Amino acid sequence: MDERDALTARFQEQRGHLRAVAYRMLGSSSDAEDAVQEAWLRLDRVDAGSLDNLAGWLRTVVTRICLDMLRSRRSRREDLTGDVPEPAGDDHPEEEALRADSVSRALLVVLNTLEPAERVAFVLHDMFAVPFDQIAPVLERTPVATKKLASRARHKVRGTPAVPPADLARQQRVVAAFLAAARAGDLDAILAVLAPDVVRRADPAALPPGAATEVRGARPVAEGTVLLAGRARLAEPALVDGVVGAVVAPGGRLLFAVTFTVEDDRITAYDVIADPDRLRRLNLAVLR
Repeated sequence: MDERDALTARFQEQRGHLRAVAYRMLGSSSDAEDAVQEAWLRLDRVDAGSLDNLAGWLRTVVTRICLDMLRSRRSRREDLTGDVPEPAGDDHPEEEALRADSVSRALLVVLNTLEPAERVAFVLHDMFAVPFDQIAPVLERTPVATKKLASRARHKVRGTPAVPPADLARQQRVVAAFLAAARAGDLDAILAVLAPDVVRRADPAALPPGAATEVRGARPVAEGTVLLAGRARLAEPALVDGVVGAVVAPGGRLLFAVTFTVEDDRITAYDVIADPDRLRRLNLAVLR
């Protein structure tokens, strides 16, 4: 094996890890692959024999590339809500493979709300256990300042519940049961968690053309939910404005959010939010 082949082999050993880092940074499999490929091109331009820690060097380069991409998005004010195709099923298989190790769509949505430096600090430290003194040079901050960035990001990711823990747990059970029944298209199971006089409201953008924006009564609401089971398969629980809700976010891009009103272990109302302005105003966090 010549020197070039040996370097290629060493890079391929790191590719999976680098893609995982880049995906959490960027929330897109195609962007993550672009970042990893750019790191390979940069490696080709240096004396690899002079690198004491190839894995660390590659991670640093990928991180810097991702940071530049995140800052470019921010400067373009790239919209990370709405305006994506109607979800027909699961994400692309490559996207699912990158998400397989517990990276939820809800987490990707919340990560998209972070400032670029916050996201880098949080992802590297909290998700990959990289020490702050190794992250700091990439961000051009001190380790102490980098630790504060990660802490601020962590607070945003976890959110602050607006209800006591017992109420939050009760909401979570009810919403989880509703989503499971909706994904399965199980009419009886949906009816079991709906109050008889439940009200479903939805933004027009969340509905098929001509559908009513407000529906009242358990059976009409449940029947409408069954018809939209494809969307439910992409829904994941999340903390929405401090209470248990759900997000539909193919590829980590927020398409819909759902807020629920739960009383006596039944859903008395839920609101499907699809208007981009309303989505931007929501305070989203990950349920623990």
